[in-house]
Amino acid sequence: MVSRQQVLPVVYESVMLDEGFRTDLIVEEKVIVELKSVEEVAPVHKKQLLTYLRLADKRLGLLINFGDALIKRGISRVVNGLPED
Repeated sequence: MVSRQQVLPVVYESVMLDEGFRTDLIVEEKVIVELKSVEEVAPVHKKQLLTYLRLADKRLGLLINFGDALIKRGISRVVNGLPED
């Protein structure tokens, strides 16, 4: 099952924002897929996906950039819970 544009609420201390973020795709309630179409993926794009993973309590995300000449070079795997580089 694939969910599109699923809303992730944000809770900070006692404040809750019902529509904090929107994911592009969530596959089988396990993998968040973030879609981009940019010339080059910036570190902020991976941080964005990592934030979504943390908010949704998911472990695995895929960042897919359709702006690269080869699609296989435009796919990055992001894992929640691993030490950052």
